[in-house]
Amino acid sequence: MLIDSHCHLDFDEFAGDFAGVLERARGAGVERMLTIGTKFAKWDAVVRLAEAEPALWCTVGIHPHEAASDSLDGSAVLIARAAHPKVIGVGETGLDYYYEKSPRDRQQRNFRFHIAAARALGLPVVIHSRDADDDMAAILRDEATKGPFSGVIHCFTASAALAECALALGLYISFSGIVTFRNAEALRTVARAVPDDRLLVETDAPYLAPVPMRGKRNEPAFVAHTAAFLAQLRGVPLETLAAQTTRNFYTLFAKAIGAA
Repeated sequence: MLIDSHCHLDFDEFAGDFAGVLERARGAGVERMLTIGTKFAKWDAVVRLAEAEPALWCTVGIHPHEAASDSLDGSAVLIARAAHPKVIGVGETGLDYYYEKSPRDRQQRNFRFHIAAARALGLPVVIHSRDADDDMAAILRDEATKGPFSGVIHCFTASAALAECALALGLYISFSGIVTFRNAEALRTVARAVPDDRLLVETDAPYLAPVPMRGKRNEPAFVAHTAAFLAQLRGVPLETLAAQTTRNFYTLFAKAIGAA
């Protein structure tokens, strides 16, 4: 069994095809999926999807792109909404200095409130990091001094140094279809080095379809291609990698066991 640890099934790209997406996922051996909250206005939609489908869990969070319009003034709203039984994580949140769609200070402020909520709830935080390695590492290290928290850097594309920082703090690393791209050799070096017990796989659907599906709308079924690629890269059978990443998912997202 495989789990797509990060997708966006509430997005318009899946409108009218939700049942088909689930059917194709099951056909590819992807039995469970985590659909991710990205802004206040979408939280209800992701929760409804998870409520209606046993194969789905969800998170609630504010993507760094939305930090300007969805600026938090504390962690209380996250804590309240994450009490729902199908909400198994907080995020996605983090820093994105590539597009700079929101001011950096607001991104950082929101990120810290998400970590505080995750810490209070004992849930993992789902982290987005792009072109922000130094600030990301600094915030993670600073927040760790306030008390332990768990989490995953999703769709990892950052440096080996940030991977080492995250792993040292007990975080997990998740790889998307980007690891299969021709120009991603530096990322593949990181993917070879992540310990077996800290590895996750995802699609980030509807974006970033892996080889050989590049150019298509990504969907959870395609995580099987990324998993097969990672298994070959790491020199293990696909069945082994599937078992490892599924076990890691349930270790990190422990609330999923009760919500299944």
